[in-house]
Amino acid sequence: MLRGLDIRDMLIIDRLELAFQPGLNVLTGETGAGKSILLDALGFVLGWRGRAELVRQGADQGEVTAWFELPADHAAHAVLDEAGITAEDELILRRINTRDGRKTAWINDRRVSGEVLRALSDTLVELHGQHDDRGLLNPRGHRQMLDNYAGLDPDIAATRSAWRRLADAQKALAAAQAQIADVQAEEDYLRHAVAELDALAHEAGEEATLDTQRRLMQASEKIRADISRAAEALGLQGAEGMINDASRWLQGVGDQAQGQLDEPLAAIEQAMVALDEAQRGVESCLHALTFNPAELEDVEERLFAIRGLARKHGVLPDDLRDFADTLRARLNVLDDGAGALQALLSDVKVAQADYDRASADLSAKRAKAAKALDKAMAQELAPLKMERAVFSTTIAQAEAGPDGRDTVAFTVATNPGAPAGPLNKIASGGELSRFLLALKVCLTQASSGLTMIFDEIDRGVGGATADAVGRRLAELAAGGQVLVVTHSPQVAALGGHHWRVEKRQAKDTTISTVVPLDQDARIDEIARMLSGDTITDAARAAAKALIEA
Repeated sequence: MLRGLDIRDMLIIDRLELAFQPGLNVLTGETGAGKSILLDALGFVLGWRGRAELVRQGADQGEVTAWFELPADHAAHAVLDEAGITAEDELILRRINTRDGRKTAWINDRRVSGEVLRALSDTLVELHGQHDDRGLLNPRGHRQMLDNYAGLDPDIAATRSAWRRLADAQKALAAAQAQIADVQAEEDYLRHAVAELDALAHEAGEEATLDTQRRLMQASEKIRADISRAAEALGLQGAEGMINDASRWLQGVGDQAQGQLDEPLAAIEQAMVALDEAQRGVESCLHALTFNPAELEDVEERLFAIRGLARKHGVLPDDLRDFADTLRARLNVLDDGAGALQALLSDVKVAQADYDRASADLSAKRAKAAKALDKAMAQELAPLKMERAVFSTTIAQAEAGPDGRDTVAFTVATNPGAPAGPLNKIASGGELSRFLLALKVCLTQASSGLTMIFDEIDRGVGGATADAVGRRLAELAAGGQVLVVTHSPQVAALGGHHWRVEKRQAKDTTISTVVPLDQDARIDEIARMLSGDTITDAARAAAKALIEA
């Protein structure tokens, strides 16, 4: 629960420190005294979006600190754990707003973002008033409220998971159908192109090899004569014969040269080996240059066929085989499409059945929860002097979605037999206040450790009805903490702790402050609320009677 609030240099507050208590805490004061500023300041430290300009005029920055009592089982611990923050029995929130609009927040001296503050605030404080800003009057949020009331998070998670699987299966089926349709549109081209490419049977690197062969064949007549002459010059009639003669002559006189011809003879022997290798290479070249003129025609025809298909399909010659495989894969989609589509259709049917089952279970639990909520509302409305009013949670079928097939709306009929309709269109101001109070009580009854703040929830009611509202607030506060901003003396009289918000004006400044009231001051404040600026003895007596009632 909220134990304290420290406000510095915010709006028209220079310095204010409040210590709240368990039970019903009442804040009263004249209109314009600054009661809403306290809620603005609390909302600021909790990360709620509110006024843009919060810093008090003349100050460099404004600061708000709030501290909460945090039991070990409080829901806030889950948010803190996720943010990596350790908290024991006390939680301190502090947030600063500078003159230039920069905002900085801390939780237990650990700097955090506004998102973390807002997530934490949902577990700490519930704020509501006649013109509720949390969505009670907006039918688009009613389904989520009913789901939260019934604790249907696991069922919603299961339905959303089934919806995603169904969407994925439908997407896969649609993609396969579109792909098959595309292939069918160009089936004739694909089959002709694949047959043509398969008939060519081109191998990677073949175009370069054929181009080399063609160039060699075209040049062979020009170079063959010179190569032949070179072969003759290397043969027996040329170099080979002359070297053989030289070797024979030197060997004949080698013994008489006293070893001086040994090295020349060894060199000649090496030269003969090298000459032999040269001769074999030249002969091999001559053999390669020997071809039938028809071979050149075959090479050119093959080469032109490869290049022609490459140009036709806009690919490189070496990519023709991969291109053929790509086209063949597209044809396989068509040829194997019936089986693939059947499997995908089966997946869709299974996913649809899973989603139908999950959404049907969710709808059944929502229907059960709606009856329970309507019963709980009837019990809450009776002590609020609205026992003849009827609150109904209507559920209608909607288009399927991740959260099921239901739309939920809260409707009311203020009198038996009267037509039911939306809360904000059927109920008067006072009736609306009581409906919202009852609904908030029902929707938050499972929340533990939650501080509930009611901002003029009793507006538009008075007398016995205001007393009934006050007594319900007091009962609600008996098990926790309730803060109520009120103009109703009947409600104020039931408070366990009472503060008066005052506005003080100096020459150039206006300051709002909050004064805790003792028993006598409390009687005077309630008397003021009853009679106005002039407090009479009769008003004091009436105020005392209200407090003691």
